Amino acid sequence: MRTHKELKIAGNRREIRHKLIEEFLKEEPGQGTGELCSVYVYYVETLRDGNKVFLKRPARLNKGFDFEVNVENTLFGLKRKTTMPSHSSIFADLQNKQKEDAEKFDIVRRLIEKIYNCEDITEEEIGSVQFKVGYPIDTILKAIKWLFIEQDMTYWNWSGRNMLYSGLKGL
Repeated sequence: MRTHKELKIAGNRREIRHKLIEEFLKEEPGQGTGELCSVYVYYVETLRDGNKVFLKRPARLNKGFDFEVNVENTLFGLKRKTTMPSHSSIFADLQNKQKEDAEKFDIVRRLIEKIYNCEDITEEEIGSVQFKVGYPIDTILKAIKWLFIEQDMTYWNWSGRNMLYSGLKGL
């Protein structure tokens, strides 16, 4: 059984986590493997090109309330191409953007900090920085937002989003 759903969640770190868990608790259990398992796809962001960032449950490797972050029609990775942005693919893309234009990249740093702090960023803010290299900046920023949330869901009792943010700040 595959279920698709639009999902909009905002708030502080604790509220976002709580609302997402509440949403996941509404899922129906699977009845077995293959077609009998329950798969949920949550569309959480729409990009400028019309593609969507979506969460897929269950995640392949983990159990519980975790999920995979995916971007429609976008392939990440050097060797194994997948719609799931990895931390390393995000880092590589941002490093290339920084090399292209360090001044514009400082704006990206500030936007990432806002996302880290669960502050909304506007389409105008995102549109103020464009790069010739790599993925569109809205793809990267919106993927980072949901990777932060994914880290909170998986590593809440440790450092959650700070693990990813530390890597991003080091760029």
